[in-house]
Amino acid sequence: MKRPLVGVTADYRTYSNAPYHVVGDKYLRAVWEVSGCTPIIIPAMAESQETAELLDSLDGLLFTGSPSNVHPTRYGHTPSEHYEPHDEARDAMTFQLIETALDKGVPSLFICRGFQELNAALGGTLFPKLHEVEGRLDHRQPKDDDPDVRYGLRHAMNFAPGGIFAGIAGATEIQVNSLHGQGIDQPAPGIEVEGLAPDGTPEAVSVKGAKRFALGVQWHPEYKAAENDFSNRLFRAFSEAVRGKA
Repeated sequence: MKRPLVGVTADYRTYSNAPYHVVGDKYLRAVWEVSGCTPIIIPAMAESQETAELLDSLDGLLFTGSPSNVHPTRYGHTPSEHYEPHDEARDAMTFQLIETALDKGVPSLFICRGFQELNAALGGTLFPKLHEVEGRLDHRQPKDDDPDVRYGLRHAMNFAPGGIFAGIAGATEIQVNSLHGQGIDQPAPGIEVEGLAPDGTPEAVSVKGAKRFALGVQWHPEYKAAENDFSNRLFRAFSEAVRGKA
């Protein structure tokens, strides 16, 4: 059977004064190994993409995490060097993709930066530096060279009983990793907050009235997804939706 095609968003970065479109290996492997789909990298080139036509060729979308932050102008804040690094080329591509994907009912999974993009694209706001907000935990990644430490489980995630996430997890509480600097301030009117960190930070959302699968998580379920029960369940649920569209 032909594998469904899942578009995976890329960052626009510069190495040795040369531009690159970059996607982390762990996202591609989660799509291939756990969801059983073929990942297709989408470059951060909004000016060259006919988004509707692009999505006609894809069965699903994965919006990745990134070291960069959503640009403050995307959620009504004043730009500042304090909030860098930014990736405006990626913003231009992903915000366009989100609008079209939701309109066309393309199954979509939003992870970390993608989670923040979803909230901002639908009219919500972000804390540019979540750890500077009184009463919030420091959700940034541990400073350690060992990826198993950086992506290790850090805190509980409490799901709303009866929600989509609780249904996927088969539970109302799981343990998750934490590697983000930004976080949701005001949730967008179009999303339903289904999961909270212990400090009250929204970290699991669904899109209200979505035509198909449209879920976002602030943590990183893609890291060794096959080895984590909830990650496995999430990527399999995503796969079912993708295959349904295909």
